[in-house]
Amino acid sequence: MDEALRAVADPTRRAILVLVREREVSAGDIARHFPDISRPAVSQHLRILVAAGLLDIRRAGNRRFYRLRPEGLAEAATFLKTMWSASLDRLRDAAERQERARNGEDGVRGSR
Repeated sequence: MDEALRAVADPTRRAILVLVREREVSAGDIARHFPDISRPAVSQHLRILVAAGLLDIRRAGNRRFYRLRPEGLAEAATFLKTMWSASLDRLRDAAERQERARNGEDGVRGSR
């Protein structure tokens, strides 16, 4: 999971994952989406994503094709969902405490 999270921490690598999420894409086509980045740098990003288990690679002659491995993000996604869920629970609890405080200790509003 740590390697996957480190890999997606980089915005270029996240952009690559978006490019390949729907279909297999050649290394050359990926590199063309990043004109300001050298091809060796794009290749390095691809190697990192493959090593992190986030991309599959298929070789056809001298071409390389990459596609997303959704299962590579599964552990990280589960962790993040757990963290998000816990954060939402704390937010809900805080909102409920604030609402109770506004309505008085017993939760009954303005019984004058």
